[in-house]
Amino acid sequence: MTSALSPSAERATMRAAVWTGPDRLENQQVPVPQPHDGRTVVRVEYTGLCGTDFSILHGTHPRAQAPLIMGHEITGVVETAAPTGPPAGTRVTVEPLISCGTCSACRSGATHVCRRLGLYGIDEPGSLAEYVALPPEALVPISPDVPVLEAALAEPLAVAVHAVARSGLAGGEQVMVFGAGPIGMLTALVARHAGAGHVLVAEPSEERRRVAESLGFDTVPAGADPVDAVLRATDGDGADIVFDSAAHPSVAAVLGRAVSVLGTVVLVGVYKKPAEVDLQALTFAENTVVGVRVYTRADVDRAVQLLETDALGLGRLPVEVFPLEDIEEAFEKAMSAGGVLKVLVSPARPPLDHDRARSVRTS
Repeated sequence: MTSALSPSAERATMRAAVWTGPDRLENQQVPVPQPHDGRTVVRVEYTGLCGTDFSILHGTHPRAQAPLIMGHEITGVVETAAPTGPPAGTRVTVEPLISCGTCSACRSGATHVCRRLGLYGIDEPGSLAEYVALPPEALVPISPDVPVLEAALAEPLAVAVHAVARSGLAGGEQVMVFGAGPIGMLTALVARHAGAGHVLVAEPSEERRRVAESLGFDTVPAGADPVDAVLRATDGDGADIVFDSAAHPSVAAVLGRAVSVLGTVVLVGVYKKPAEVDLQALTFAENTVVGVRVYTRADVDRAVQLLETDALGLGRLPVEVFPLEDIEEAFEKAMSAGGVLKVLVSPARPPLDHDRARSVRTS
């Protein structure tokens, strides 16, 4: 069943935050996307900001071309349904990957590692706007019983789900997570839920260490050597599984010392340039090194399931909401690596905050 656009959507233009070049964002009126070519129009509730958006903002992303509406961590409600896909009024999260369908990876079903992988918010307009048009197959319904501020975490949660699945975690393992940013903390939560025997988190930011500790994780003390800490915690063996969510050269340099013999290193964060790694240590210990790139549709579905059952208690994560008009301040906050784990941008007036008390910025 389709639905006509609401009166607000029938206007010729909508509000959007447009990236116009390195470190330049403008609030503009742009055309409202239309449901052409079988697309579904989604009314955006929240867009999460992440490291990919930071690289676009700074002009370092290799594919992003200005002017561009960024945003790929999308939560919204179907405004105009396509002939297929969720009906109007359905709350959805989005699998924002764009695959070619013809390369060997796509032909084998591994579309998430498509040789020409694209992303809404980079290769096509994203969700830092009132509306976004998407193919119905990219939409994943999520129960309206899930608090919307938690539903907004579905896309980064899918990254964590994929990382833990790639690790081979079977239960009882000693786990170390480098980096207590959004992906690191979600990975730690998913690993614990999957049965990790113990999870140790290494994070230089005092604010983010406090977040990790509030979620029940042991952390490496300020100023302590993370390798010494994990060796002490594992009777000198090292962690069975090490998740590198920091993607920092200082972490790459110690991965071989932090992981146990026959253990697994999972590269979750994306390094911006080559980093020094002790390959001899990894070789002599017969370690497995696993790469992680985004997620599969099954991972997104699993993330939604975890949200719908409240298995991880994501309501405890510190989130801050900014209105679309304050997009520059939202980016500043998101890039500060402080105690707010996830910054969300809302185009609603006032910004949506349905679920519980939050730190919310209003115009």
